[in-house]
Amino acid sequence: MTSTLLFPSEPLPLEAAKILTEECPLFAPLGFDAVQSLIPYLERVQAKPQAILAHEGTEPRGLFLILAGTARLCRSGLDLGKLAKGGHFGSLGQHTKVKSHASVIADSAIELGWLRHERYAEMVQDNPKLALRVMEVLSDALAQDLLAMTDNVGLLLRERAWPRHVYVNVTVGNTWERVRTGTPLIALLPSQIGEEHVVAALVNNKAVGLEMPVMSDAHVEPLVASHWEGKRVYRSSLGLLLLEAARRVDSHMHVRLGPSMGFGQPVQVTGLQGLSLETWAERVYGMMRELVATNLALRQELWTVDEARSHFAEVGAPELVALLRTWRSGHVQLVRAGETIALYLGPVLPNAGIIDQVPFQLTVDADGVCLRYGDEAQVETRGVEAPISDRNVGPIKLSGLHGGVRLDEPWLTTLGITSAGAFNDACVRGKTPEIIHVSEGFHEKRLGRIADAIHGNGQIRAICVAGPSSSGKTTFIKRLNVQLLVSGLRPVGLSLDDYYIDREKTVRDASGDYDFEALEALDLQLLDQDLRRIFAGETVKTARYDFVNGKSIPGGGKEVCLSSSDVLVIEGIHGLNPRLLDSILERSRIFRIFIQPMTALPFDALTRINVSDLRLLRRIVRDRHTRGYNAAANIMRWPAVRAGEKKHIFPYLAQADAVFDSALVYEISVIKVFADRYLLEVPQEHPAFVTAHRLRQLIDKLVTIYPDHVPPTSILREFIGDSGFEY
Repeated sequence: MTSTLLFPSEPLPLEAAKILTEECPLFAPLGFDAVQSLIPYLERVQAKPQAILAHEGTEPRGLFLILAGTARLCRSGLDLGKLAKGGHFGSLGQHTKVKSHASVIADSAIELGWLRHERYAEMVQDNPKLALRVMEVLSDALAQDLLAMTDNVGLLLRERAWPRHVYVNVTVGNTWERVRTGTPLIALLPSQIGEEHVVAALVNNKAVGLEMPVMSDAHVEPLVASHWEGKRVYRSSLGLLLLEAARRVDSHMHVRLGPSMGFGQPVQVTGLQGLSLETWAERVYGMMRELVATNLALRQELWTVDEARSHFAEVGAPELVALLRTWRSGHVQLVRAGETIALYLGPVLPNAGIIDQVPFQLTVDADGVCLRYGDEAQVETRGVEAPISDRNVGPIKLSGLHGGVRLDEPWLTTLGITSAGAFNDACVRGKTPEIIHVSEGFHEKRLGRIADAIHGNGQIRAICVAGPSSSGKTTFIKRLNVQLLVSGLRPVGLSLDDYYIDREKTVRDASGDYDFEALEALDLQLLDQDLRRIFAGETVKTARYDFVNGKSIPGGGKEVCLSSSDVLVIEGIHGLNPRLLDSILERSRIFRIFIQPMTALPFDALTRINVSDLRLLRRIVRDRHTRGYNAAANIMRWPAVRAGEKKHIFPYLAQADAVFDSALVYEISVIKVFADRYLLEVPQEHPAFVTAHRLRQLIDKLVTIYPDHVPPTSILREFIGDSGFEY
């Protein structure tokens, strides 16, 4: 679209009086003679398609009458309808301070009659009776518009009850206020708390957008950008802004955001048609900056499911059409930026201007385009050498890794499962057994290939398995051991957890808590000594750790002795760290495996299942079953767990020789059978309720699968129970 037009104008011919009298509802009541007297005060204006005839938020430059062509009204990116021949826009009154509430954009070549403020002022002097009649017909038209608007609002209000009180009681922090019903939360909360930006609100401990109105008594707290749920608000808003910017740059291209990498998200782009990624990214980034500068509104909207399905079918979003087929409610929450509409998975910022408070980048490298968040630095890989390329087995290459998160598996496309909606649809059509069998079969095939690579190498003596919390390391190792035995190798296990130092000697983190994930939490001297003896062929009485009393027991564990056909399988968070073994064994004799769930089904172009949420749900169910920890305790501990992973695991990803995706596409549908109740156990007043409520909203979007058909050897059994392995 062009910028606001500097109108070239000319006198309006007298024959236009007939058009205005017969085809302009505004001036028809004046009669032909009065309209003919009006013509000398009007000017003729022409504009090209897509010209912006009036800007939202600017003062009108007079009254405009459409003589030929069509235009459309837009407000905050929302299409309000069309103006055809005979329609009008703008206002009169040279000293009015009322600004335009909508933009007017030419749909086609258009011809206008223009009554400037200055010319109307001359009419008041020359022909006051005519000027009065013009103002009267404008007032009548305004009255008709207000009546239509009132009728429309009344129709909408039938969807919900009228507010029961004019005023409601709100507690903001420790301050009580009595406010008018419908007051937006942004009017009750500060924009900043110290250096922290407020990005959303907690209303009775549920995260909501700042533009939401208060409709009942409530306790309100600010949600800041540094909170783990606040970061989601910022990132969702930034992703929504990118999609709208990409649409404005080229609406024919297909753009979607990939899985979160902590520091950013890959951007999947198709349909470049000869345009380089670098050029595309530069244009989109420039458009994002322009939308930030103009404070583009980001809104949360409530649609009927039928209305939403019709819209997404029209714009070509089959993943959302499929998802809404299994939607429980008659309404669905959506988020909007301009003409881009996506599924609501949590609040967004009220406008794009707030995004500029935290820097962001759109970069291009060998792996493609990446939207980087300003609040988190990229995880850098470090180590003494890169992985040996001919060892990295299977379809997952480290060059394709984005901070430990990968793109969807090809077999999912084969099954037709390219989104959460498609997954639900497949389950409804009776494909659940096939999905489970293929998911588990993929795991088994991948395990076999890793075991074959280890056996085929011929000189591996140590296998190190590392991954973040709740990745399924224990079951993975047990299944890998079976595959190694089939290949003719005898695995001997060693857990790094048995080499913890006494609890009171453990290093502490910045908050003063014990940092059990630090490398220094291990008795490195004892571990090094035992490993050297083991690889020298000695029989070693390994250590054991008393977790109840927090005491290290050197020599209190099992005996380990490696024969020529044995391999030592070491499990622990630091398995990728070269400090463990590289001074003891040659690098060529060590095989390191990184494991974590990576496959994340998308809901739409903006949102998808977060693999961090998947791991947290696994952990909540497992610990509730076996360790006596409730969901609230796990949620509160989760940020510290994630921080430890970023510090002690992800920096060493380049050391991995193989990567195993432990995700099962169907697992959340099984986990929800248990997790729904465990999340409900979190009291609403507890700080963990914010996340618990969001996770319940997440799992509710997927169909339920009962665990009866989950195989006893599945990694999922490690978390839901009844595993065929002993732990």
